[in-house]
Formats: sequence, structure tokens, C-alpha cells
Amino acid sequence: MSLVADGVSAGYHGRRVLTDASLTIGAGETVGLRGPSGSGKSTLVRVLALLHAPDAGHVTLDGERIAGVRHRVPASVRTRIGVLFQSPRAASDPRLTLADLIAEPLRAVRHPRERIAGRVAELADRAGLTADLLVRRPHAVSDGQLQRACLARALVHRPRYLLCDEATTMLDASTQALVAAVITAEQQATGMGVLVVSHDPALLSRWADRVTEVR
Repeated sequence: MSLVADGVSAGYHGRRVLTDASLTIGAGETVGLRGPSGSGKSTLVRVLALLHAPDAGHVTLDGERIAGVRHRVPASVRTRIGVLFQSPRAASDPRLTLADLIAEPLRAVRHPRERIAGRVAELADRAGLTADLLVRRPHAVSDGQLQRACLARALVHRPRYLLCDEATTMLDASTQALVAAVITAEQQATGMGVLVVSHDPALLSRWADRVTEVR
């Protein structure tokens, strides 16, 4: 069981930003990814998350070569991958409450309504979000509180793989520790594979089982 990028090249509007990148994330494994700014780390995350189509190469998910991105991929496939981005504000709809933000992926695949509230409450509790925070919108909470909601959203489908793209960069030390603890607990409970993208060698050395680089 693994999530694999094999010889991936990708870019935007004809401009190549990633060339011939390969990466494997095994079940239960934490892989660190580093590289200089502009090396294509975030683009590789988006390709692995099935959000951006590669120009060359391909993604394989648990032995299945994936064709297509976003809604061209069946929900049963794309929901095996969760992603946590660097900026929670850029990744959040400002019109939604935190509860609705967490529930959004479940509603998108028409998850049974009677089960949504329970799953949201479970993940909010694990992420340290109190009931008074869940009824607020992004503008009324801190970056750390919003990122915790985004983490709960990323875990809502019980993904087999979680991709963290500089996900703790904008957080204070206590929130960084909480986010890492929630991810580690989920990984230990489910065997989830984790990718951690970071410029911080100390974070990678203590969190990742191994570290690879995009040049």
C-alpha cells in the first residue's frame, strides 16, 4: 500500500516548475520533503493530492495508476488522500462556519446527514475546537484555530494518506505541537501514510522516518 509519484513533471500555463520528481509514501510511514523555494514542492503535493494534472509521469495510489484529477477521479479514490495547506485562510471558504468547513467534504459526497454531526464533533474535539469556536467564521478565529479546523477537515474521510504542505509554518509552537500530535495519533490508529513538507530541518528530523528532496 503506497502513494507514489513516478517521474512527475508539472507546471502552470506552459511554465515548468517540477521536473522528473519521484516519491513514495508507504502506509504508516512519515516522509519528509525539503527543497529550496521554487523547487516545486507544493506542485508535487497538488499532483499527489489529485488536484493538478502532471505534464509527464503519473501517480499510483495503492497499486492503481490514476488518470484524471479532481472530480474526474471517483470519490472513493480521491477521498483516500487528505491535504493540509500552509495558509488556512487561502484554503477556507470565508462564508462557512468552522463546523460547516469540517463537514464540507462529507456533504460533497452525500455522506448520510445523520452521521455528519457526530463526525464533526469527534474531530473538533480531537483538534481542540470548542463549541463556541465551531459556530464562528474564519474571520472571527485565529490562524491556529482555523488551521486546526482545516486539519479536522483533512481527516474527515479517514484518509489513507495525509499531505502536509508547510502546514505548521504559520503556527505558534503550542499549535504546532497539537497539530503534530493529532496527526501522529491518527497515523498510529489507522496506519495512515504522511508527507511533511518543510524548510525546517529540526522538524523533519524529529517527525519524519526519512527525508527526501526536490531540487
